[in-house]
Amino acid sequence: MKTIVLKIDPEHLDLEKIRIAAKIIRDNGLVAFPTETVYGLGANALVDEAVLKIFKAKRRPADNPLIVHIADKDDVNFLAEEIPSEAEKLIEKFWPGPLTLLFRKSEIVPDVTTAGLATVAIRMPSHPIAKILIEESDVPIAAPSANLAGRPSPTSAKHVLADLGGTVDAVIDGGEITYGVESTVLDLTAKPPTVLRPGPVSVEELRKIVGEVEVHPVAEAKLPAEKAVAKAPGMKHRHYAPKAKIIVVEGELERVCQKVQELADARRGSGKVGILGTRETSDRYRADVVKIMGDRKDPRTIAKNLFKLLRELDSEGVDFAVVEGIEPAGIGLAVMNRLRKAASHHIVQV
Repeated sequence: MKTIVLKIDPEHLDLEKIRIAAKIIRDNGLVAFPTETVYGLGANALVDEAVLKIFKAKRRPADNPLIVHIADKDDVNFLAEEIPSEAEKLIEKFWPGPLTLLFRKSEIVPDVTTAGLATVAIRMPSHPIAKILIEESDVPIAAPSANLAGRPSPTSAKHVLADLGGTVDAVIDGGEITYGVESTVLDLTAKPPTVLRPGPVSVEELRKIVGEVEVHPVAEAKLPAEKAVAKAPGMKHRHYAPKAKIIVVEGELERVCQKVQELADARRGSGKVGILGTRETSDRYRADVVKIMGDRKDPRTIAKNLFKLLRELDSEGVDFAVVEGIEPAGIGLAVMNRLRKAASHHIVQV
């Protein structure tokens, strides 16, 4: 298959190119496109044949449900069986944006889209290209991240093409994304509402709107979750991992820095060693490759760079990398969720 690349400026939308992509969606093909979180791999959410192509292209386990993307808030009414009162407040506050809500699904949503579950995950992206693509397609679009299953999520069209070039019909190159980590997933079928995957909308922000909100143990990603029921993407299977072996060091900053260097030194001479640090600490580290994830004072910068840097470890031939953990609060919880999973839960507490 030849993959068409459609380069579109988000600030000056080329409707003709978007309509080419929309026709591919309507014809049950696959289109990768930018959202404000990461690049997504989209297909018609209501057609089994189209959705199955997503699983095949990504080599994604069939028990890993997809998120359904919409362009009109009212579309929730025909995708979900019921709309809890909390949903209306959250939709008003956070949509369009990086919040996915889990509802009991209506009969119109195929089982393949929800991995056989009775629930459906829905969000309304704020990225202008995503929004117009959904509108022009005139169908809800199922879209996980546009990468091979288990790999770091793509934050550029280049990442998408590296993983899926030749296996999808089209890639919309819309440049950089805003957040760099996937949307927050909140289960509204649970009482109280429960975060299944942390993301740009923080637990603290959710509590301001709906009061009590729990965080599922799997969302913290401190321990493997092979036995968990994957009610949302990112809960169960190996995710976000580069080829390099990763160890994450967490704890008090001074001790973290010492341990990071100690672990890197211990692997010297047995392959290429990398360190992912922060702007405040990176000049203290010595390794074959040292990269700055971002600013500890602004963890949004770390979130935006994280997946790109994990991919760079592979492109630079790193065999083993030690990563400096950050405070798991706000978007920092999303960062640590991804790092712990990328490290296959190889975590050192100091």
